Amino acid sequence: MTTVYPYPTLVGKTDVTVRQASIDGVPLQLSLVSQRERVVAFHQVERDDWVEGVLELEVSVPNDELADGPWAGVTCVAVLTEGATNTRVVSRLRRDRGEKHWHGEVRIRRSEHLARAVLDVRVVGSHGGVDGRIIGACDTPWVIDFLARTTARRRETEIVEEDFRDGPREWLRPFKDAAWFIDTTGDMPTILLNTSFEGFTGLLGGARGPLEKATAGLVAAQIAGEVWATMFHTALGDLEPDENGTPQLPGGWRESVLRAMLPDVLPGRPIADALTEAYGRRGEGAGWDELLPRIQYAASRRAQIPKNLTAALRAVSRAQEGPVR
Repeated sequence: MTTVYPYPTLVGKTDVTVRQASIDGVPLQLSLVSQRERVVAFHQVERDDWVEGVLELEVSVPNDELADGPWAGVTCVAVLTEGATNTRVVSRLRRDRGEKHWHGEVRIRRSEHLARAVLDVRVVGSHGGVDGRIIGACDTPWVIDFLARTTARRRETEIVEEDFRDGPREWLRPFKDAAWFIDTTGDMPTILLNTSFEGFTGLLGGARGPLEKATAGLVAAQIAGEVWATMFHTALGDLEPDENGTPQLPGGWRESVLRAMLPDVLPGRPIADALTEAYGRRGEGAGWDELLPRIQYAASRRAQIPKNLTAALRAVSRAQEGPVR
């Protein structure tokens, strides 16, 4: 759980880049380190008995702001955590004289991890005579995936096919006319696909031809958009304030969703400030209606609905034009 501290923090961006990754001294393929998705995929297809992985990091910080700011003894650390195994590894980074960036390594013991870990960066310094204050962090942590074969940033969701009409989950029967249902009551959000909805799961799982594929892509994007919006509302509703009434990031998938969407919901604000404002608006009601379209926009953007809608419209247009003679 991340605490929002009541003292000056960095306004400028702190960002981390994984320059190289290796397993037992053997460099990982570049295709398995995605800078865009911020994912390192330690696949187990070719080898499942590796012992230690190493990530080489480069971190950029707002140096001018640090030089003029009220902090002393500033340092930078990388923090690797996985909730499933209660693992937390802190690695101190270094910055040589005259350099702008911090550099260092994070060592990952395979035996200490189960599925996926989160790599974050913290800028730490002294303020007001107190050491160890967190004054900065990267907006979007990296995901270290120990199961994926490709560098896809998997949100911690589960997809389950269920018969809403006649299946074993009786509580789904009131939703028998729905194609899908999103359940965020458990530790992991679950997307339930209704197999009794005629043609639905078949379209998603076995689309053929350009028009069907475009339609399936649009439906999948619509589902993803609703998932993002639902998870955001759930995460915001589950926030707990500290003794000063300041909301705290909840960790796990809830933290990942809030960090991903808040920059679109309340652009131009640091995560801590955006979190406090969104939490306040939801609780007090004032200004909450203004945020709802922004939340929908952020969910649509994360789900790539505009892109899939464009693809579907083009496919329909081509189908109407018929084959070229």
